[in-house]
Amino acid sequence: MKTKVGLFGIGLDTYWAQFDGLLDNLVRYQNFIQDKIGKLGVEVVDAGMVDNPMKARQAADFLKANDVEIVFLYVSTYALSSTVLPIAQKLKVPIIILNLQPVDALDYEKFNQLGDRGKMTGLWLENCQACSVPEIASVFNRSGHRYDFVTGYLQDEEAWEEIEAWIEASKVSVAMRNNRLGILGHYYGGMLDVYTDLTKQSAVFGTHIEILEMCELKKCRDEVSDAEVEAKISEFHHTFDVSPECEKDEIERAAKTSVALDKLIHNHQLGSMAYYYEGESGNEYENIVTSVIAGNTLLTGRNIPIAGEYEVKNAQAMKIMAEFGAGGSFSEFYLMDFKDDVVLLGHDGPAHFAIAEGRVGLVPLPVYHGKPGKGLSIQMSVKHGPVTLLSVVEGKNEVFLLLAQGESVEGPILEIGNTNSRYRFSIGAKRFMNEWSKQGPAHHCAIGIGHIGNKIEKLGQILGIEVVRIC
Repeated sequence: MKTKVGLFGIGLDTYWAQFDGLLDNLVRYQNFIQDKIGKLGVEVVDAGMVDNPMKARQAADFLKANDVEIVFLYVSTYALSSTVLPIAQKLKVPIIILNLQPVDALDYEKFNQLGDRGKMTGLWLENCQACSVPEIASVFNRSGHRYDFVTGYLQDEEAWEEIEAWIEASKVSVAMRNNRLGILGHYYGGMLDVYTDLTKQSAVFGTHIEILEMCELKKCRDEVSDAEVEAKISEFHHTFDVSPECEKDEIERAAKTSVALDKLIHNHQLGSMAYYYEGESGNEYENIVTSVIAGNTLLTGRNIPIAGEYEVKNAQAMKIMAEFGAGGSFSEFYLMDFKDDVVLLGHDGPAHFAIAEGRVGLVPLPVYHGKPGKGLSIQMSVKHGPVTLLSVVEGKNEVFLLLAQGESVEGPILEIGNTNSRYRFSIGAKRFMNEWSKQGPAHHCAIGIGHIGNKIEKLGQILGIEVVRIC
């Protein structure tokens, strides 16, 4: 089902009888906006032209009844703020004020040669969108309503990129609210930064959290057929460069677990998951949890992000990145290279193979650092070019988003059977580490391709939470 976004234009009904053709032209511009927004993959709920307070209340009821996620307010000409406030009060969703002139600049010479000051005034009113902008902002500031501006003209590509970013953010907000996050196993003991308040996560993002049991995953695994294992092994070879060092038994063990994970995800209709398990050495569940990395990487690459070490907050960050189409790979800080002024990040758990630089390797690990057992792991680097780091942070009093934009750059990495890459930041490695860490995130973060900080900031406004950008 398409995300619903609201649209309404504002004007002043006093003008229509005074200036022939003015209303028709303004409605035509609003129809252009409606059509163009509709082509961005959302359902546009258009409340029409609101040109007096009575129509404002009717528009508010109409938009409320249609349950819109955000509202675009097209300032078509000067309009009274009393035509806006009732809608904001009723809806309580962010209102994006479209301060869009019909053209980038008037032809002043042609305008001044019209010879009819009435016609001149009508044409000016057709282009005076900026007139109401401070008035609306003043009222919204004083009444505590969330809003932002998109300023430009109707054919302004930069303005439409902003509008599209708002629409993407609204879609991600809906996706997070509809997401079902599974949590399997338990926390890594003593990793206090990772512990989180599940109620806060549901309250902020609307995410449903499903508590899963290892015995259910074992049951799914016990029921896996030989044919399903063979099909999964074929998928491994299609997706990964399977190292000759991988033992046949280990590949079969990982494939069987991967099939079981698929079943678990399907049974609970999960869109993401966080997991970790230890238990006594040699127990049945250890056999499962030490063979999950390949299967969890396949799921992550299908935009069902899986976070290790029971890192719920990072599963949320990975899901946000995935819904923005940026990937979202599970990462932690590995080391710093002060000669090249870069930071290396990676992890020994599931990765997002769809954002890899080249093919992804499936390799054996004789030991998982700090974890029980041994098994297969993923070796890859994130695609070279612009990247965004995102962390969902649980502060002392609130949940907020922490982001940084940088570059994934070429250079030597640690070929230890883990995902790891080199990242350069505009503020330098030292300052980046200090500023990022001072915000108090967990030691994990999600890495996605592209610079999408602008979109994440818009998501924060829609969710009503703070977004901190480091660079």
